[in-house]
Amino acid sequence: MFKQFYDEKSSTLTYLIADMTSKQAVLIDPVNENIDAYLEIVNSNHLTLVYSLETHVHADHITGGGKLKSMTTAKTGVSRACGAETADIQLEDNDVITFGHEKITVISTPGHTAGSLSFLWQDRLFTGDSLLINGCGRTDFQGGDAGELYDCITGKLFTLPDETLVYPGHDYNGRRVSAIGQEKGINPRLANKSRAEFIDIMANLNLPKPKLIDIAVPANRRCGTPEPQQG
Repeated sequence: MFKQFYDEKSSTLTYLIADMTSKQAVLIDPVNENIDAYLEIVNSNHLTLVYSLETHVHADHITGGGKLKSMTTAKTGVSRACGAETADIQLEDNDVITFGHEKITVISTPGHTAGSLSFLWQDRLFTGDSLLINGCGRTDFQGGDAGELYDCITGKLFTLPDETLVYPGHDYNGRRVSAIGQEKGINPRLANKSRAEFIDIMANLNLPKPKLIDIAVPANRRCGTPEPQQG
């Protein structure tokens, strides 16, 4: 079972994957405000949510991972490089997450942030903000590095089969899925671009600061749980 959710406010795409034999399920990049929608699908299909995974520490929304952990059996998983010390699992490159008869392979893809990950399940790649449809994540905060992002995309993601489906963490133009071959061929930031050209493009985006970054990043390093009270 596979389902894609879309959050209108932050343009975030969230993914539910379930092994229907064992009824074990995984969520990727859940949004705090949408917990009820996820649980409605989980409960109506008699699923057990075993993992809540993050592609990175988000700057534009607060994750639902912490709340899901308190309401279900889901363990939270975040890259070790993210500094999310409260996460149950500190994910690293080439880790394999198993649920039922299914498995997800972790691919470290830093550059958008120092702790960005992509997840490969069957022929589907969940790229977070590392690789977007016709674009890629910005590299000007949270330890971002344009050269590192270029190396990860071209050296890891673009070496996957062209037919591999690309499911990003965001899309702002109504698109929902792409493919590795498509992004290699027509992505304006990457197709036929040298590493130096890519770095120059990323250095001149001049994007505004995300509105929620000062709230979202600290909260997401706690996996979305409230800040401990002092005293």
